[in-house]
Amino acid sequence: MIRMVRLQNFKCFRDQAIELGKLTLLSGLNGMGKSSVIQSLVLLRQSHQQNLLPETGLALNGDLLRLGLAADVLYEGAEATDTIGFTLWIDGDPDELEASWSFAYNSEADVLQISDKPIPEAYQTSLFTDEFHYLQAERIGPRSGYGTSDFQVRQHRQIGNQGEYAAHFLSVFGDRDIANPSLQHEKAMSLSLLNQVEAWLGEVSPGTRLHLKANPDLDQVGLRYSFVTGKLESREFRSTNVGFGLTYTLPILVAVLAAHPGALLLVENPEAHLHPRGQAEMGHLLAHAASTGVQIVIETHSDHVLNGIRLAVHGGIIPPEDVVLHYFDRREDGDEAYHEVTSPQIDRDGRIDNWPEGFFDQWNKSLLRLLAPGGTE
Repeated sequence: MIRMVRLQNFKCFRDQAIELGKLTLLSGLNGMGKSSVIQSLVLLRQSHQQNLLPETGLALNGDLLRLGLAADVLYEGAEATDTIGFTLWIDGDPDELEASWSFAYNSEADVLQISDKPIPEAYQTSLFTDEFHYLQAERIGPRSGYGTSDFQVRQHRQIGNQGEYAAHFLSVFGDRDIANPSLQHEKAMSLSLLNQVEAWLGEVSPGTRLHLKANPDLDQVGLRYSFVTGKLESREFRSTNVGFGLTYTLPILVAVLAAHPGALLLVENPEAHLHPRGQAEMGHLLAHAASTGVQIVIETHSDHVLNGIRLAVHGGIIPPEDVVLHYFDRREDGDEAYHEVTSPQIDRDGRIDNWPEGFFDQWNKSLLRLLAPGGTE
């Protein structure tokens, strides 16, 4: 498990260390640095996939992420002679491993030459193996058919950073039992991945059934939905006719339920296109998965996702010390602006000790304005 990540001269951070837990929640206003933390990890993986690590350098552009040139990612206050660096502290047996990478700055380059590299053992962590999933905020929406990739799905058990291979993954591995039986949904008909995904989708839209049909001639998998109400089941509907919520949620459920203990999941905006109940259930499921040994880092703007996590702590599903909360903000110090990270603590009852300005407090602010007499604020 990655216990901490340090960013140096990267985007909005001069030198910032971020603690990671079994479940880490990144929050804050837009443009405050949340995505930069996730991007630092994704860049290392992307560079490794392109065979640029450990010997050559850092790839700013690739299948997972496209950030432009070095000038686009260097900290604004850095000098041209400064290096961009990432450090990971990784739990090991018997000792913790510290792995540091430094990359020389070249404003016109999109591959930064490596100047300092860690020991080879650093590449044994799940960040660099098939036990990794990154689901970005912009995921694949409803389609008449979804692409296939035997290389990504069958050989590497990947679903794509946009979830584009989730349907193919289900069609291949749907009849296999989930890796963590403790994640089973009580209403599922079996432990199979397909049945479990259907049951958890039922928290978003009750009675959801998935219908997958492989079309190898077109390199596509068709995905349709039907809905069970009591003893009645609807006809099958194209995914384009059931809205975005189910399709956006599907890759997250597949990744979580297929993950083995020790896997690493990075998920941006898991609440996208979900109603409040679905968002809370998503937070609850992610906390439950983290309690089974899957390390999860999420970026979210949803107080419902946060509350789902708090309820999981309150219910004893995950210990509070396994949950790390970070709030990102920007401050002024004289003529200089800097980014600040505040880390509220959660107790065993799911209560949070510190609510900094802007940390999921908009509901209370709006309520106070509504309750103000005569429309005053």
